[in-house]
Amino acid sequence: MEDEEKKPKRGRFLFLGIALFVVLAVYVLRLADWQIFNVQKWLNAADRSGTSSVKMDAARGEIIDAKGTGLAVNQTGYAIMFNAAYVTSGTRNQTILTLVHLLDSRNEKWVDVLPIQLNSAGKYEFIPGKEKEVTVLKSKGYLNMEPYATADQCMKHLVDQYKCTGYSAKDTRDIVSVRYNMTKTGFSISAPYTFAEDVSKDTVAIMEENSASLPGAEAKVTTVRKYPDGSLMPQILGAVGAISKEEYDALHKTKGYALDAQLGKSGVEKTFEDLLRGTAGEKTVNLAENGSVASEAVTKAPVPGDTVQLTLDSNLQKVANASLAKNIQGTREYGKILCRQNHRGTSKWHGEDCVAGAAVVLRVSDFAVLAASTYPSYDQNQYKTDPSYYSQLIQDKARPLINRAFNGVFTPGSSFKPSVALAALQEGAITNSTVITCNGVYTRFASSGLRIHCMGHHGPITLRTALAKSCNVFFCETGYRTGITAMNLYAKRLGLGQKTGVEIGESSGTLAGPAERKAAGGRSWSDGDTVQAAIGQSDNQLTPIQLAAYCATIANNGTRLKTHLVDKVLDYSRKKTISVTKPQTVDSIGVSQTNLNYVKAGMRYVVTGGTASGTFANYGVAIAGKTGTAQTGNGSDNELFIGFAPYDKPQIAIAVVLEHGATGKYVQAVAKDIFDAYFYGKTVDAQGNLVMPSAVSSSSAQAAG
Repeated sequence: MEDEEKKPKRGRFLFLGIALFVVLAVYVLRLADWQIFNVQKWLNAADRSGTSSVKMDAARGEIIDAKGTGLAVNQTGYAIMFNAAYVTSGTRNQTILTLVHLLDSRNEKWVDVLPIQLNSAGKYEFIPGKEKEVTVLKSKGYLNMEPYATADQCMKHLVDQYKCTGYSAKDTRDIVSVRYNMTKTGFSISAPYTFAEDVSKDTVAIMEENSASLPGAEAKVTTVRKYPDGSLMPQILGAVGAISKEEYDALHKTKGYALDAQLGKSGVEKTFEDLLRGTAGEKTVNLAENGSVASEAVTKAPVPGDTVQLTLDSNLQKVANASLAKNIQGTREYGKILCRQNHRGTSKWHGEDCVAGAAVVLRVSDFAVLAASTYPSYDQNQYKTDPSYYSQLIQDKARPLINRAFNGVFTPGSSFKPSVALAALQEGAITNSTVITCNGVYTRFASSGLRIHCMGHHGPITLRTALAKSCNVFFCETGYRTGITAMNLYAKRLGLGQKTGVEIGESSGTLAGPAERKAAGGRSWSDGDTVQAAIGQSDNQLTPIQLAAYCATIANNGTRLKTHLVDKVLDYSRKKTISVTKPQTVDSIGVSQTNLNYVKAGMRYVVTGGTASGTFANYGVAIAGKTGTAQTGNGSDNELFIGFAPYDKPQIAIAVVLEHGATGKYVQAVAKDIFDAYFYGKTVDAQGNLVMPSAVSSSSAQAAG
């Protein structure tokens, strides 16, 4: 009887168990359908309905020169975007290819970030210089491939991932490049993808005519970063580019950067990113079930970035650029002539190897940078849009991407001597009447094999003449009497071997001495090293901006200020001043006015009766300066000139370096052109020639006639 009662209960439990199992199975199957079998279908459906928040980019702040001329500006243009609400998975690759062909046929650029190219043999290879990008491509976040994976292997993975088959090798590569960047930037309804940043109105018109075959692609009015003169100061202005994975990881949570963000990568664009960036806006987009936009509303208006006004004078910069190019070429040609004339062409190191140089101009009253020129240079507009141009630049042995004005380090040679003179006078190692006899060779350490030659046999001379004639014997002995500790104390106060404070990256250089030698793991310091350091040799390696700041400090009667590139920050409309850079004292060299005046008088004698008199003796403005010739150990000597003017009331200080310049006349010619530009308005005409204003007016009148 008991068993018969249990049977109905077991039946009910079995029925309930089966029913529960069926219900759970239905749920499991539905989840599998959603998350495994038809994931893309349901994602697309989700994307095509509901409400999304879409970011609205803010206009980037502009960069202008001291007179308000645009250096990095925004121009209204057209961008081609992909809107995820309308992109269909079945036509995506063909749409991309159609657009690529359209832009290629019109010689317009689309966003191409894939670090793989087709070589001349039609094989895939990694693009030289894109090692970081290749590492990201192979990383766990993307292809998850071994570091040694080849370009072919990477392409195979990409082709499989994006179902890109049946196309030519080039078309495959281009489609994959766009799809890969879509993945990187998190393409979705809330994050539209920018296919091309700047296209012409005519291209937009063709797109609109063929819109039926381009689902999801649309043209939008946008602002495009432009550099009106891309070759004026590219190393200083820097570049804007797509955010990297490392930058995104660092900035997404703290500052809200998106995966498709553009930000400053170098120079002023990078240093002042927070000011230039602006604040993104936001709009809400409501989609109907069929994916069409039902409505949209701006919930937060974007705020444009601020305008950064630099201290740089565009004309002074143009003149410095043109003069460096002209005189470096002149140095090379002159060196080749001397090589042919000497020893039937076997002689060398006459300047034929001169390919680089730099010039910096500072305003003495506040140490504002008025010009900072580097040669060789490049065009930042082409750098931004042409991957092959970038490859050329990084493979160029002359290294045009380096900002030699701020980061180039050079042995200063005799341009270092005013620093030694100030230290020696202030420490009492010599006086302004001390006489040292020059017989052409410094022999104090001859027994150890150290014999330092002078450029002349100057006989018994005092400091003023020693500065003017750049006597090595006088300064070797002066350095020996002063000692390296005192020499370096004043050199550091003058800013040598120290960063100047300029806002963008700079090198600190090297001030030769026992501490530096020990840190570098070299041999112990000796008195023989001290006398070589006293003539600007030994381990001394200084930057052009340091040399200009050092010269400006002497001109400023021993007060060293912080160098700066930014004059002020304005709002985007330029109507409101947000901040102004004020002069900031960094150091005082602790040298009496009498001693300063004596050294400045010696620097004046350099240009009236010394090593720079051939260029400046009859110049219309009183100049003080110092020449420098520095042995490099490999190639022609470096040539330098530092100077300030006017002598009695200094306004500007300059430093010019020609790497392997060999002879002083060309480096002094660059300095003269800069003084001409500042005091007399010399400029650069449309053909790139250096001309005085009267010559420009005359040629304009002739053209009009």
